[in-house]
Amino acid sequence: MADQHALRLSVVVPAHNEEGHIAGTLTELAEALRTKSIPFEIIAVDDNSRDTTAKTIDDLTASFPEICPVRNSPPAGLGRAVRCGLRHITGDVVAIVMADASDAPGDVVACYRLIEEGYDCVFGSRFIRGSRVDHYPRIKLALNRMANQLLRVLFLTRHNDLTNAFKVYRRHVIDSIQPFRAAHFDITIELSLSALIRDYSIATLPIQWSGRTWGHSNLRIRSMARRYGCTVIRLWFERLLIKDDLIADRVPSNKE
Repeated sequence: MADQHALRLSVVVPAHNEEGHIAGTLTELAEALRTKSIPFEIIAVDDNSRDTTAKTIDDLTASFPEICPVRNSPPAGLGRAVRCGLRHITGDVVAIVMADASDAPGDVVACYRLIEEGYDCVFGSRFIRGSRVDHYPRIKLALNRMANQLLRVLFLTRHNDLTNAFKVYRRHVIDSIQPFRAAHFDITIELSLSALIRDYSIATLPIQWSGRTWGHSNLRIRSMARRYGCTVIRLWFERLLIKDDLIADRVPSNKE
């Protein structure tokens, strides 16, 4: 039985044409959280899917009433779907989990436990001791490592997987770093870098990650480059020029 004083977890799961994965992803996630007696809700966002993703989500609510189906209105885009999901959260802690079964439910639990210890954010990393990565295409892996090394230099940080969507935040962090502008995969760095430049307390957790074995990725490297670039430039200038104002306006850190 869940502790009535425990932090409530809201998990945002954006899904676009994920009929091959969505049932397994949501079922395994819900069962893992139930097993650990974590009070939770899953905001499952259908992002304008053209397959049976939306119906599958709706059907799962019969077995898992913690699942809250949400429809993202057109146009589609990962960032828009995440923003849509965040408008529906009611919890104290927020996790972003991909619908393609790349993120391990056990890692969600581990991140939640670190938040319970007092951290404001937990960044999952696929590239530190104790992590495991499977089925990562070589070209995308090389580009990922170059991009993250650049971010480490620009933002003077030790975190080495800022582009990974799997992160967990206290609700007040999400409220503090809004409004979000990213419409696509650049939402991943908008979230993480916005928290980073405000000096919130951040723990890093080695995670398990597996590339998709069904369907195809919705990430298009060439079309995303300009969007990532725009987001990085904007946040870098915020850090350089107005970091003091951002910190002054934030909700105090739990580690302070």
